[in-house]
Amino acid sequence: MTHLTRRRALGLIGACSLGAARGRSAPLAFQPTWESLKQYRCPEWFRDAKLGVFLHWGPMSVPGVDAWYARNMYMEGSKAYRFHLQTYGHPSKFGYKDIIPLWKAEKFDPDYLVGVFKKAGARYIVPVAVHHDNFDCWNSKRHRWNSVNMGPRKDIVVLWREATLKQGLRFGVSEHLERAYSWLNTSKGSDNTGPHAGVPYDGNDPRYREFYLEPHDDTNPAYPRNPPESWKRAWLARITDLVDSYQPDLLYTDGGVPFGAAGLSLIAHFYNANRQRHGGRLEAVYNIKNFLPRTDHGEFQEGMCVEDLERGVLDRIKPEPWQTDTCIGDWFYYTEHSYKTVRSVVHTLVDIVSKNGNLLLNIPLKPEGDLDADAARFLREFSDWMAVNSEALHGTRPWWVFGAGPTRVAGGQFAEAKTEQFTSADIRFTSRDGVLYAIALGWPAKELLMRSLAEGAPHAPRISRVQMLGVKEPLKWSRTGAGLRVEMPPQRPCDHAFALRLSL
Repeated sequence: MTHLTRRRALGLIGACSLGAARGRSAPLAFQPTWESLKQYRCPEWFRDAKLGVFLHWGPMSVPGVDAWYARNMYMEGSKAYRFHLQTYGHPSKFGYKDIIPLWKAEKFDPDYLVGVFKKAGARYIVPVAVHHDNFDCWNSKRHRWNSVNMGPRKDIVVLWREATLKQGLRFGVSEHLERAYSWLNTSKGSDNTGPHAGVPYDGNDPRYREFYLEPHDDTNPAYPRNPPESWKRAWLARITDLVDSYQPDLLYTDGGVPFGAAGLSLIAHFYNANRQRHGGRLEAVYNIKNFLPRTDHGEFQEGMCVEDLERGVLDRIKPEPWQTDTCIGDWFYYTEHSYKTVRSVVHTLVDIVSKNGNLLLNIPLKPEGDLDADAARFLREFSDWMAVNSEALHGTRPWWVFGAGPTRVAGGQFAEAKTEQFTSADIRFTSRDGVLYAIALGWPAKELLMRSLAEGAPHAPRISRVQMLGVKEPLKWSRTGAGLRVEMPPQRPCDHAFALRLSL
């Protein structure tokens, strides 16, 4: 094994260092082509970060019953429709436009919230700047329907940005706008039955055309089937305004690259502007999803971005960094919510990091802008675990193998692992600076046997010392051809998962 190969195996060098080792010349400016965008290399800050917080918060938080409320309230018979009819009235008279003034954000304290997220281990913050509902949560120069003119009458994005940078974290934004053209078009329908049969919903009112968009027939929930050039230009103008005004280091698009040349143009601009702002160093991360061979979510090619898997994981180590985005519950706030356990999210995070990924974890906010009691409790317990174990995650790189144990997880979009099934026999590995971390996803009764670290096993390193994070004294251990046997301390330092620090 060469010196470079050995260091790569231990996770001691990153993509930038490898580029220098290969003698890569200074990068050219990005052009709006697939080939040019494949110059992209993921920045080290993202590879080190491991955990970000996603924030779906806006007018759709107000009803608290459906993450796609703005669409589904116009679908006769749906849960959102029935709730809307009973709570606000018929959507021909009280539409989604009338929900917007009810979003007041009167308890929003971004400094406090970002501090809570940082304590929980987040290293980047990604609020939703615009969702499929066509409402901009910033002081949009290109769209009158925004949070400064309406609703809370605050620039929500700039408040998140200022709080995030003040805490020393990286700032990102997500945009879900490209779908709005068809996704929100249910607002132009009408009831088929009942006392309001045939009465047009408020999306048909020409006074609100700027918000509900021009008349057409496409109600596709994914990607507009044949959007006009005017919508492509509007999308490009609004998201360019978002990027230029708030200078995020991360931009997330919900889907693949939208609208062909328009999408490629935006990405090239985002990368070039970011590099210029950082003195020639590219610090930008662009997150998109690969739904191929499906084409109803936009385009994708490897190498020009950081791939994102929505509510999914990988079953292997990916050479280039990647990301999972998921939520402790549903994307927007639900009054009758059911949140994941801390154990399940800890296991998901550890599994993802061992495979060279990051976790972008959505925390729903109440419409007022604060955390509900269950989300606050979740974050406190999660913070307690991270306080003990973050060393085994932040700044690490994958080892030769991501882990060992009997439990297997499927990979892919919307293939979220059932992490509650992991046991003490399931181990995940990370590495950094001459240290190998072995994280047990359960508490062994008396000792932990790791067969993949047996004497003479492939790539098994020399070990000089074994510790458990959160435990002061070194642990007793022995190593034979059967494996590395570690005696557990008398008391657990935490719950959920337990990290051994193996000095090499």
